[in-house]
Amino acid sequence: MAKLNINGKVHDVQAEDDTPLLWVIREQVGLTGTKYGCGVAQCGACSVHVNGEIRRSCSLPLSAVKADDRIVTIEGLSATSAHPVQKAWAELDVPQCGYCQSGQIMAAAALLKKNPHPSDADIDQAMTNICRCGTYQRIRAAVHAAAETAGKSKA
Repeated sequence: MAKLNINGKVHDVQAEDDTPLLWVIREQVGLTGTKYGCGVAQCGACSVHVNGEIRRSCSLPLSAVKADDRIVTIEGLSATSAHPVQKAWAELDVPQCGYCQSGQIMAAAALLKKNPHPSDADIDQAMTNICRCGTYQRIRAAVHAAAETAGKSKA
């Protein structure tokens, strides 16, 4: 039995130590916004925040997560989709198929938390998630829009 703090709520889960966090989140906790993509931490569809850092949950074993770690999934970013990144994604029609977008949004939110005013180069370096639909230009535009919106709301 393990205790996980996911989106501010402590969950008791029972899984083998080598079970990827992704499967615990989806199958035991029932939060299905975090997606399985490649299974080898390359595509980023499974991205979550662990203590504010972006992590690929498909390759993060349960044993690597401590009870006091704070895990945030796409569902925990904002209960009302009011996070500046989520709003920018909707306003700029970023998703095409949408499958990778929860991971993209989590990566963008982590970037903006560390760097509230990223350049195109900063975005390109941080946003390593793969989008099969190729919406990279809209993703970059949405990151800039979210940065601008977040900056205005703090002013």
